[in-house]
Amino acid sequence: MSDELPFHMQGEILKWLPVKSLIQFRSVSKTWKSLIDSSEFIAAHSLCQTHPHHLFVWYKDPRGEVKYVSFVDDESFPQQTFVPTLPISVKLPRIVGSSRGLLCFDGYLREPETSQINFKKRLAVLCNPSIKKSIAVPVPDMLYSLGFGVCPLTGNPKIVQITQLPSWIDKKREINGSLWKVKVFTLNSGKWRSLSSNLPSNSIRIRQPQIVIDRVIYWCAIDTALQSRNIIVSFDISDETFKAVDLPDSLASHNSARLSISKVRESLVILEYDINIDEQGCCNVWMMEDGVQRSLTKLYTINAPNESMKVVGFRKSGGPIMEVNNDVSEPTQLVVYEPNSEHCDDLFSGYSFNMNSYMETLLLHDRSDCC
Repeated sequence: MSDELPFHMQGEILKWLPVKSLIQFRSVSKTWKSLIDSSEFIAAHSLCQTHPHHLFVWYKDPRGEVKYVSFVDDESFPQQTFVPTLPISVKLPRIVGSSRGLLCFDGYLREPETSQINFKKRLAVLCNPSIKKSIAVPVPDMLYSLGFGVCPLTGNPKIVQITQLPSWIDKKREINGSLWKVKVFTLNSGKWRSLSSNLPSNSIRIRQPQIVIDRVIYWCAIDTALQSRNIIVSFDISDETFKAVDLPDSLASHNSARLSISKVRESLVILEYDINIDEQGCCNVWMMEDGVQRSLTKLYTINAPNESMKVVGFRKSGGPIMEVNNDVSEPTQLVVYEPNSEHCDDLFSGYSFNMNSYMETLLLHDRSDCC
């Protein structure tokens, strides 16, 4: 760029460029490198809507092996795909969630000397698939649920480890404290620390998967003190506080195994699975307005030829992608569903599909692949 162009205008132009170009432009000058590496620029770059939208799919192939693939969610979908890389030291990785362009996995350590899986050593892996950078973080406890999100205010990735002790421990050991044990890892500090205040009630039990919207992680949960009613539990990544969000009576009393959450663009949706009047499987899609309690709008109902149907995520356009099975003897099929025409287009076969969306980001670009 010309030296006559004001520096702030150079920054405005740079933030609209793709990640790969910016990585190269860091070597143009010290001034540009300092700008591109700044947390303010990284945050502004992530907000630009011209960067490609991706869909990351984790699944098991017909032989039971873990696979994953990323689709570019634009007019080329589903032809434009690639396979992200993970550290070879991580085995049996499962996707935890995505936030601000980063993916988080939960897996086990592969011992370098023997190449065997060490089932006593768990790892959380932060991955930026856009620039092929990964960081593996040892997880302190074995029995837990993980949450993950990037603080939008600081750009600092955080991992939340939640261990929910069974209720009988409280009676047997006469423990009067919380049965929730929560630890938080922040990438900037490189350390785990315990949270001891503002923890949810002992009667609340969360369920995976998680969904991240802006600065909040959401989970489905059950409150056993209220006749096992369904609720939503949230965790604010910025101030590290938990909240419980009530649901309308029809959803609160629904079979918890047939209730889950997802998101359409940046809005939380609740998926209510049921059987319609024709005895076919169906899924009612409800959108929650800005996280407000009981403020739900029904978007549409997905009808399927049988009960074996699960929504795994949504495209940027709002259309759902589902896992369906028309024959119990065959692998399930990942399909794109059109709500208006109720037409399905097949993608590929497999089992246990999980999908997360992400955008390009510069996060982790200044870090080396490491454990």
